[in-house]
Amino acid sequence: MTVYARIHEDWKANATGYAALSIIVSATLGAIAAMLILMHGVGIWQLIQLFVAVSVCMAHTAAILTVQKAKVVLNLLIASLVANILLIAINGVF
Repeated sequence: MTVYARIHEDWKANATGYAALSIIVSATLGAIAAMLILMHGVGIWQLIQLFVAVSVCMAHTAAILTVQKAKVVLNLLIASLVANILLIAINGVF
């Protein structure tokens, strides 16, 4: 069984607790990414990055609020974490 499969099974079993925790983590990383993006100005490149950061966080939160399947919520959480960590790395370094 892969790591993803184990996480998915645990996620399905404890969806309510993970939903609350994942909203906090996703929103916090999104806020950090937005802050770092906007510290570099408000050019078109920064606005595109900000759109990506906000979109993935909102998609994840919307999936939880509309009670989507556990796999959809988990995949959106992973997408949100990856996108925001990349944006933080890009804007934190340069």
